[in-house]
Amino acid sequence: MDVERFHILITGLVQGVGFRPQVYRTACSLKLTGWVQNTPVGVLVEIQGQSAAVFLDALTSSLPPLAKIDTIQTKKIALINHETHFQIIASEHGTARTMISADTCICTACINELFEPESRYYHYPFLNCTHCGPRLTITRNLPYDRGQTSMDEFPLCSECHNDYSDSGNRRYHAEPSACANCGPQLSLPIAAVAKALAEGKIVALKGLGGYQLLCDARNEAAILRLRQRKNRETKPFALMLVNIKSAERIVEIDNYSEQLLMSRARPIVLLKQRDETLPLSIAPGLSHLGIMLPSTPLHYLLFNAILNSPKGHAWLEQAEPTILVVTSANLGGNPLIIDDETAQRELSSIADLVVSYNRRIVTRADDSVMRIINNLPVFIRRARGFVPERIKLPYSIPSTLALGAHLKNTFCITRDDEAFVSQHIGSLTNKATIEFFHESLSHWLNFLDVTIERIACDLHPNFYTSQLANEYDVPIISVQHHRAHIAAVAAEHHIIKPALGLALDGYGYGTDKGAWGGELLLMEDTHVQRLGNFLPIPQPSGETATREPWRMAASILHQLDKNNEIVKRFHNMPQAALLASLLKTQLSMPLTSSCGRLFDAASALLGINLISHYEGQAAQRLESLVTQIEVLPNGWYVDNNQFSLLPTFVHLLNVDPVRGANLFHGTLIAGLAEWILAAAQRVSTDVILLCGGCFLNKVLSEGLTKRLTQSGLNVYLPQRLPPNDGGLSLGQAWVAGTTRIKQCV
Repeated sequence: MDVERFHILITGLVQGVGFRPQVYRTACSLKLTGWVQNTPVGVLVEIQGQSAAVFLDALTSSLPPLAKIDTIQTKKIALINHETHFQIIASEHGTARTMISADTCICTACINELFEPESRYYHYPFLNCTHCGPRLTITRNLPYDRGQTSMDEFPLCSECHNDYSDSGNRRYHAEPSACANCGPQLSLPIAAVAKALAEGKIVALKGLGGYQLLCDARNEAAILRLRQRKNRETKPFALMLVNIKSAERIVEIDNYSEQLLMSRARPIVLLKQRDETLPLSIAPGLSHLGIMLPSTPLHYLLFNAILNSPKGHAWLEQAEPTILVVTSANLGGNPLIIDDETAQRELSSIADLVVSYNRRIVTRADDSVMRIINNLPVFIRRARGFVPERIKLPYSIPSTLALGAHLKNTFCITRDDEAFVSQHIGSLTNKATIEFFHESLSHWLNFLDVTIERIACDLHPNFYTSQLANEYDVPIISVQHHRAHIAAVAAEHHIIKPALGLALDGYGYGTDKGAWGGELLLMEDTHVQRLGNFLPIPQPSGETATREPWRMAASILHQLDKNNEIVKRFHNMPQAALLASLLKTQLSMPLTSSCGRLFDAASALLGINLISHYEGQAAQRLESLVTQIEVLPNGWYVDNNQFSLLPTFVHLLNVDPVRGANLFHGTLIAGLAEWILAAAQRVSTDVILLCGGCFLNKVLSEGLTKRLTQSGLNVYLPQRLPPNDGGLSLGQAWVAGTTRIKQCV
C-alpha cells in the first residue's frame, strides 16, 4: 500500500467536544503521522501513511458523543519526509467559521468519579471531561481553547496536566478540566447548603448559566416565603428531582418525556401531575408541573448531602423523596443574575444563603423549558443545553441580523445557509434586559465574525428593536409579526412552495396598525397575503385587558347583546359598571383579532381566571381543566373570511368550568380545521404551517394537527425553536434575507 498524505478540513460541531483527541487517537491507531489543529473555520488535519485513505471512515464511525460533522473537504498533497509522529498543534486564530457545543449535563463517567472515594475527583463539584460540562457559558471567543474561556484563571496542576496531555485519557485536551487542587471552588460547603434547605431556608445557588433560587418543595411555608420575597404571586415553579424514578412518583412520564428529561441538555419538561400531594402553591391551578433532573455535579452533590450522604452509586437510581423548587434568580423582569457581587447585593433580600463559586459565567443562559406535543419535544423557552446550535436554511441568504420580538426576545444572525438564534433574552421593557440584549449581540457577532448586510425588525414603529434598526447603515426590512411567525416555520422545515399559515397568539402589530393575533396567511415565495382573520372585537383598556381577562369576557358579553350581565358576573370588579357603559358607547375601544384574548375571555366567563399575574395564566388554567374535548355543533361561523366563536360563548354562559373548557377547546379545533381546509382547497395547497404562542397549548396543537392530517394535509409546527415570540427572529431573518433589496429601500 502506497504512502499518501491528505489535507482535510472538517466543519460542524467540532470544537469543545473532544474532536481533536479523537482525531489523534484514530490517527495513532492507524500508525499515521501528521497533525490536527483547531482553526476559526473548523478542524484542520494533515495525515500521512499507508492507511491514510481509510482514516475518515475510521474517524466518522467513532465520533465523540457531542460532535456533529457538517462538511469534509479533502485533497491529496505532497509527502513530508522524516515526519515521525502525529500531534495536536496550537490553535490558529482568525475569522471564525465554526461554533462550539452547547453546555451539557454531567456524563455517566464523571458521575461515577464524583461518588468514587478513590477518585481524585471525589465530591469535586466542578469536574467535567471532553464529553460534558460547560461550553458556551464559559467561552469568550473562538477557537475553543482554555485561554479563550473563563478557565484561563485556573492553571492546571501537574496531575490535571498529565490527564490533559494523555491521549488515552477522557480529559485529553478537555479545556474546562480541573480538580480540587487547581480548579474553581465553592464559597460554602455543600453540607451547609443542604442543612439550610432542610431548615426551610431559601438558597441562591450559582448554577451553570446563572444563579438559581432553591427551597424544599415539600415545605409550603418556604415556598410561600419565596413567592412573597420574589413578588411572584402565582407563576409556577419548576421542580428538580434526582432521577426518573423519583419524578415518576409525582408526574406521568412516557418514553418521549423520559428521553427529553435525561437528554444531555437537561431541560425543564412540563408533565401532567399525578395524585401525590404536593403543596398547591408550587403551580396554582395548573395540571402540569415543570420537572428537571440535575445537570451539574454540584446539583448531584447537593442531593447526596440532603439524603445524608449515601455511599456508592445505588441511590442515584432509587426513588428518593427529596424535591427541590428551582427557579431563576432574577428580579422584577430583569435578566438572570450571573455576577457574584450583584448576587450578594440583590439576592440577599430573597435568599437566606447566597452560594457562589469563583469561575466566571461569560454568557448567561436560563434553563430551557419544553413540553411534548404530538410525541415531539416543543420549546417554550430555548436556552441552556441547546444554544448555540445552528439551524440550516433552505439556501444561502445575505448575512442578516434579525432583532426579534419585543417580548420573549431572541435575535438571529445568518451566515450563508446557517441561522444562529440567540438564547432567550426576555422582554425588552427595562434597562437591564436591553443591556443584556446588547451584551449578547456583541458576543455573538464576535463569535460568528460576519459582516451584517441587512437588518430585520418588527413592523411596530415604537418597539425598541425598530428604533435600534435605524442605527445600522444597511438596508432595513420591517417584517409584520405574524408573517415572521409563519416564515420561521417555513425556514426551519425548508418549505419554499406555497403554504397556508395559521398564526395564533396574543398580539402582533398589523399592517393596518391594528392588534392582530388570529391570522390566516398565504405564503408564496417571499410574498404573503392575509386570507382571513378572527372576528375583531373590542379590547377594553387596551393592554390592561391582557392582565385582566374579565375585561375580555365583558367585551364578549357585549358582543352577545348581554351588556347587562357584565356587572352581575363581575360585581367584585370595581370598574365593571364603568366598563359596561364604555362598551355601550364604544368610546376609545381598540379592536383585536387575537386568539389569545379569546382564551382569556373563556377563562374569565367560566370563572376560572379573572385577573392574571403572569402571561398566559388564564389560558393555561383553562387548558388544565380539559378532560375530553367536546364539539358544539354550529359553535362557530366564518363570515367575509372572518372566523368567530361567538356561538360557543353563548353556550359557555351556562356550563360548569370543566364542561366549558372541553367545549371551548373542542369547538375551536373543529372550527379552525374546517376554516383551514376550505382555504387550502381554495388556494390549492396541502401545506399548513402552524405557529404562535397559542400552539403551546397541547390540546389545541394535537387536536388541530390530527384533524388536518386526517384530511390529507401536511402540517408543520416549529421543532427547533419555540412557536411563541422566542422563534420570531428566525422568521424575520428569512423574510429579510429573501427579499429583493429594490423592494425595501
